[in-house]
Amino acid sequence: MTPQTSLFMRAVRGEPVAVPPIWLMRQAGRYHRHYQKLRAAHSFLSLCREPELAAEVTMGPIDDFDFDAAILFSDLLFPLEALGFGLSYDPSPKLDGSLDAARIAQFRPTADALPRLQFQREAMAAVRARLPQSKGLIGFVGGPWTLFVYAVEGTHAGRLERAKSSPALYRAFADRLVPLLIENIRLQFDGGADIVMIFDTAAGELSPEQYADWTARDLAKLAAPFPGQLGYYARGTNRPRRWTPEVDLGQVLLAQARPVPLSEFAGIGLDWTWDLPTELRCADRRGFLQGNFDPAALAADHSTFAAALGRYLEPLRALDAGARRGWICGLGHGVLQTTPEDNVRAFVNTVREAFA
Repeated sequence: MTPQTSLFMRAVRGEPVAVPPIWLMRQAGRYHRHYQKLRAAHSFLSLCREPELAAEVTMGPIDDFDFDAAILFSDLLFPLEALGFGLSYDPSPKLDGSLDAARIAQFRPTADALPRLQFQREAMAAVRARLPQSKGLIGFVGGPWTLFVYAVEGTHAGRLERAKSSPALYRAFADRLVPLLIENIRLQFDGGADIVMIFDTAAGELSPEQYADWTARDLAKLAAPFPGQLGYYARGTNRPRRWTPEVDLGQVLLAQARPVPLSEFAGIGLDWTWDLPTELRCADRRGFLQGNFDPAALAADHSTFAAALGRYLEPLRALDAGARRGWICGLGHGVLQTTPEDNVRAFVNTVREAFA
């Protein structure tokens, strides 16, 4: 088996598979004793920047829980640091100041910023060297809007008044950021990634008009050099509309007619507000669907978790493999810090047993 014929990549390509591959956002992190042990001995920055340490963190949940794909252990904000921000973690990320026009004018050009991200390529290559060929390998970058929110607000929480009232500042920022993100994605593929996800955590805070006018074009620019190789995830987009056969670029719709330019994307991650069985039954859908069990349910006491998982899987088991084509089983967002490891192990085993 080669990486391109792994169960994960078969699902990415939309091939029907009996048992869905399983991958969780934040599957390497603070809930996991393997990570805790490494974090006690090393700084967060060292775990990200030193390729062998990043590979060790990335491989921990593969070795422990046997997920079908690894995702590089890193952070969304490193492109901001590469452009010129100071970045620290204590333990939450903190940028040295806020974004304004003067700061954008001082950004490093892409040619100077990109070498500061080469550690991700080296870390990806270190993971690929250790990863069984039966497993997929995922890279990621932050969406332009989400990185803008961090640069302006220092967080993606709250009402985001300044970010949402600064369209000109966003455009100046994105025009400098997007070329770097394209090269950041390219270097992750060069390191061995099978797909690269765009995590656009704050996109659900935009109105449909803002989304279409501000950031949809930037997502299209990111996707264009990598047709069928990128995935997209945005949290908080509420109930989506159906994918329709007459769509083209920008025509896969999220909630409230929010367009995501996905004709060039491999697929999307769904948060827990989506009705996954309904979306899977859409005969005209395209691309993979990743998700979407509620992370809070995974973190609940074992009996509550087990009951919730049973309810979640029941309508999915009623679908045949053809209807479930392209489904990558996982969460609607990242694993919470309070999640019991036993629940994660039970999640993997229960899903596999349910579809065996």
